[in-house]
Amino acid sequence: MKIYTRRGDRGETDLFAGGRVRKDDPRVEAYGAVDELNSALGLASAHSTHEDVQVLCRAVQARLFDLGAYLAAPDAKRHAKAGIAAPAEADITDLEGAIDRLEGELAPLERFVLPGGTVAAAAFHLARTVCRRAERSAVALDAEAPLAPAALGYLNRLSDLLFVLARVENRRAGLADVEWLGRKG
Repeated sequence: MKIYTRRGDRGETDLFAGGRVRKDDPRVEAYGAVDELNSALGLASAHSTHEDVQVLCRAVQARLFDLGAYLAAPDAKRHAKAGIAAPAEADITDLEGAIDRLEGELAPLERFVLPGGTVAAAAFHLARTVCRRAERSAVALDAEAPLAPAALGYLNRLSDLLFVLARVENRRAGLADVEWLGRKG
């Protein structure tokens, strides 16, 4: 199978489970943003030296592939036909459990934190901002074609996890969070 098909040369693409749309369609934007998030998370994980973080990231990346497939299939009938499951509340609960475990290592926040620190922490901060963009894209799609509530909740909670992972990477490296002090700092 060749990697190129030439089918997209005129600005259209195939949806997973059938149909074609323009490449600037909100559905394509949403699953494209999730794909970009998955790549950003892979980069962040590659910079981490902590096996527990890498294992967690691989699990999240698998869920992001599932979410991308869900977003790329336009309706429930096609989801069922292709065996695509919508994100579930249990996926959000898993993220919350990881956040709670990791926050046990951290001092409570008193101010906003500037992104940065170790390369891994900076990469997790970048993944967090990509996650927020993916969430905004999914919200825009939801206004046009309602999504399972857990789809939006998953992305919202994932950005929280990515923030916590950035802080954990810095703490484990012995670096303090750099707090934003406003114009004083």
